[in-house]
Amino acid sequence: MRQVLNTLFVMTQGSYLHLERETLKLEVERQTKLRVPMHHIGGIVLFGNVMVSPFALHRCAEDGRSVAMMTQSGRFKARLEGPQSGNVLLRRAQHQLLDNKDRSVDLMRMIIAGKLQNCRAVLLRGAREAASTESRERLRLAANSLAASLRALPKAEDADVLRGIEGQAAREYFDAFSSLIRANHEAFAMNGRNRRPPRDRINALLSFLYALLTNECVSAIESVGLDPQVGYLHVLRPGRPALALDLMEEFRPLLADRLAITLINRQQIKPDDFEERPGGAVQMTDDARRTIIVAWQQRKQDETRHEQLGQSIPWALMPMVQGRLLARFIRGETKEYIPFMPR
Repeated sequence: MRQVLNTLFVMTQGSYLHLERETLKLEVERQTKLRVPMHHIGGIVLFGNVMVSPFALHRCAEDGRSVAMMTQSGRFKARLEGPQSGNVLLRRAQHQLLDNKDRSVDLMRMIIAGKLQNCRAVLLRGAREAASTESRERLRLAANSLAASLRALPKAEDADVLRGIEGQAAREYFDAFSSLIRANHEAFAMNGRNRRPPRDRINALLSFLYALLTNECVSAIESVGLDPQVGYLHVLRPGRPALALDLMEEFRPLLADRLAITLINRQQIKPDDFEERPGGAVQMTDDARRTIIVAWQQRKQDETRHEQLGQSIPWALMPMVQGRLLARFIRGETKEYIPFMPR
């Protein structure tokens, strides 16, 4: 039997979440809006001004449920966790891998290869569905450029060189991203990737989805006993979940980017779902975030085939599966880490 536990997203400003026996109760202005049995919840994500009772937090910590705190716009701020119970030998191997140049470079190379291959798949799919010849050719040209970057990876033996290849390929990918948009093209035009704060609608949408994906990958990394702060492709910085960011690279195009494109092209997300703030920052409305979260949860329940496992599994479990494969590589049980790249 396979069960996928749900994540509870609380977005209503001024709401209050507390525990009543074995049920989480959500109140807004002292009126009950939602009751959810605790055993139905795998984690909680709070956006903005949302209050949680100490007893609810204690129960989540005891049961191993994470509570993530985001800004109202979707930027990650903090996670509350219970006591760490990861495998100390696995974490020791994770730290030792940082000092093993050959193996850490091999891991970086595979992470980048997975990301670029999946980005290329998004571009090629977009080219097949393009509404104009100009968009089709622009997407094919970008896909060919990413193919060249993939061919350059085996020759790169230095971490900085690999990061340079990845950075250039990412710029080319996002330069072509607007050609994937078929509805409200001008309103969702993208002039490269920007964040903190996002300066256009598509970057605001992507930043929100990437924040959700980061939370999923942090949970996946912690579930297998690894330290999310110690990564390889992403440079170590205080408070940065570098390994979770490494893991999410292969999923950005498949989960976040594809969902953003679908929401825009199906006009589930429209230009007036965004607001411009002082200083040029662009932010989504609360209704838009609710629409995105519903679509995100639905997408996670879809199944896709994992070739290494030889079976189809829900997207919700995919980061955890890849986290376990990553742990096997770190332990030295496998010679290479194979990112998820659907056929």
